[in-house]
Amino acid sequence: MSSTPSAPLSSAPLAVAIVGCGIIGVNHARAIARLEGLTIVALVDSIPEATHRLADLVESELGIDRPGEFDGLAAAFAAVPVDLVVICTPSGLHVQLAEEALAADKHVVIEKPLDVTLPRARHIAELAADAEKRGRVVSVISQHRFDPASVVVARAAHNGAFGRLTGGVATVAWWRSQEYYDSGQWRGTWELDGGGAVMNQGVHTVDLLVWFLGRPVEIFAHTALLAHERVEIEDVAVATVRFESGALAVLHATTAAYPGLTVRLQVHGSRGSAVIDDDQLEYFHAAVDDQEVIDATNQAADLVGASDLRGGDRGADGFAVAHLRQYEDVVRAIRDGGQPGVRVEDALVSLAVVRAVYISATLGRAVSFDEVLAGKFDDLEVTTGGAS
Repeated sequence: MSSTPSAPLSSAPLAVAIVGCGIIGVNHARAIARLEGLTIVALVDSIPEATHRLADLVESELGIDRPGEFDGLAAAFAAVPVDLVVICTPSGLHVQLAEEALAADKHVVIEKPLDVTLPRARHIAELAADAEKRGRVVSVISQHRFDPASVVVARAAHNGAFGRLTGGVATVAWWRSQEYYDSGQWRGTWELDGGGAVMNQGVHTVDLLVWFLGRPVEIFAHTALLAHERVEIEDVAVATVRFESGALAVLHATTAAYPGLTVRLQVHGSRGSAVIDDDQLEYFHAAVDDQEVIDATNQAADLVGASDLRGGDRGADGFAVAHLRQYEDVVRAIRDGGQPGVRVEDALVSLAVVRAVYISATLGRAVSFDEVLAGKFDDLEVTTGGAS
C-alpha cells in the first residue's frame, strides 16, 4: 500500500501518473490535459531522458504545471498523491505495473493490448475484479468504442436494427518501415510486442469486430513475414472468425501495405449494413419496419455529425479527442462509483482472439475460442508462418 494516500474524490481533479513516456505516453498526456477532471502530477519511466522530454512538453506545449519525474511507481507514490495510474509502456510490461498500481489501491488505465500473454492477462482480470469490489476502476484503452460511428453501429447491431447479424469484414492495411521495427529492441518481439500487425496495429479493430458481432466460437488463420527483416512477428495476417450467432467474419491486418491505406470495418445483417472507414461512418442502412428494401439510401448523415462522416474534417487533434472520450468515461465511473465502458474482461476477450489467430496459424488448423480463453494452448510457443 502506498505511504501517501490517494486524494479524496471531490470536485478537485483526479491526480494522474503516466507510466511510460514514449510516443503513447505523449498522446495520453495531450488527451488528459484537455479534461478538467484530470491533472498530471507524475511521469514515470526508467529512462530519465524520456521523462524530461515529456515533462518539458507538458509544461510548455500543454501549459500546465511541470509534473514530478520518477524512475518507478513506488517513488511516485511516496512523493505525490496519485488517484489514477495510466500505463503506456511496452505491452509485455503492462500487467506487472497494473499489479503494482492496484496493490497501492489506485484506479488504473492500461493501454492496449491488455498484455501479450493470456496467463498474465487472466491474472490482472482477477486483480481488477477484486479492485472493483473496493470501488477502484480499471479500464483498458479501446478508444474507438467511443467514436460516434462505432456507437451508432454497435447500437444497431445490438438492438436488432440490422436484423440477424450475418457477417463482417475488418481490414487494417497499414505500412510500417523497417526503421520502425529497428527503432526499439522490444519492437517485433513476441516477448514484449506480443505479435505484429494483429496484436499491435489490429487489436482495436479486433475489439470492435467482437463488440459488434458478439462472442467468437472458432478462428482459423494464416500469418507471414513478407516485407520486413530482423523481427520475429508477422507483418501480414488473415483469419476467419465464426461467432455464436452464426455470423462469419474475415479479419485482415498488415504492416506491409505500402504506402498505408485505411482501417475499414463492415458489418452486415439480414436487414441492414454499415461501413466504418478510418473511424468515420461511410455507409449505414437499416430497413424500415418489415417492408422489403426498395432502395439502399445511405442513412449515415442522419446519424452522426459531419466530422464523423467519411471524409469529414476531424481536425488535427482527432487522436486526442478519441482518447478524451474514453477518459471522460473513466472519470465518470470513478466519480459515480460505476463501471467503465471498457473493462478488463472486455480486453481479455479481444486478447484471446488475437492469441487464437497466432495459435491457429502456428498449428495450421482452426481453434476453439473457448479453449484458447480457458488456457488449453498457454504453453504453445507461437511462430510466424505456421506449419508448412
